[in-house]
Amino acid sequence: MNEGAISSYVDKWLAVQPQQRIALPFVEPAERDAHVALAALEQELIASAYGIREPHVAAAKLNWWAEELSGAPASGGRHPLTKALWASERAARVPADRWLAPVLAAMAQIDQGTASDFPAQIAAARGMHGALAGLETAWWYGAEAPTERAARIATLSHLLFSLSRLELDADHERLPLPMSRLARHGVSRQQLKTDTPERREAMRGQLGDLAGALREALALAGPLSVFRGLEGRTARAIAATASRAGDPMLELHKGQSRTGPVTAFRAWRSARDSRRQS
Repeated sequence: MNEGAISSYVDKWLAVQPQQRIALPFVEPAERDAHVALAALEQELIASAYGIREPHVAAAKLNWWAEELSGAPASGGRHPLTKALWASERAARVPADRWLAPVLAAMAQIDQGTASDFPAQIAAARGMHGALAGLETAWWYGAEAPTERAARIATLSHLLFSLSRLELDADHERLPLPMSRLARHGVSRQQLKTDTPERREAMRGQLGDLAGALREALALAGPLSVFRGLEGRTARAIAATASRAGDPMLELHKGQSRTGPVTAFRAWRSARDSRRQS
């Protein structure tokens, strides 16, 4: 793999999930570069879906990715990440529809508004993030491996991350808090930009629901990549701690940037579980 060509994309992934840097030594060295390339591709698709304000620009970027991923089996790809992935024999073992599914799901949700309640929010986010989990699971474990556990964790982890961007995304059509929770706590769109007792209560309720759903997801059977396992365990711990904090937003941001012995232990457990599934 040309590490220089993809290093900037890997850095972007690690900027969003800094705990994954701790996981890298626990991944099989012979496969590490290819697995990292897939994680970086996943982050590029997520950035294309959520990081571009203008819907027509996001659609154009996602359409480019659809063309890139559909043509890669024949051409080997043009993008550095695509080239890195198709240099691995794993790429050919992943069904073509798994590569395209996350992009198509992202395009379908471009005009999506704020969900009515927490279950509807999960269902709306599941399209893209479930597809990403399906691609990742097929890459790591084969096309026949079950994906439900990974799909739930990917979806819930995304909702936790989006909550940490509450103030930045308050003007977006799709808010990180569902309408029913905003109404229950009397929080308007404009008030999401300000730290108030009402916003804190709304966040605690969301975090509590996320912590419970992540706990249930982690208890399911099914394979998780080392990265997905660490993501899920970290997200559950962050959500649970922040749901009890006096300032949930502050604790949420602290938890997302925190690494150390606990993270290393979670990474080791995730690697151990991944080896057992393999």
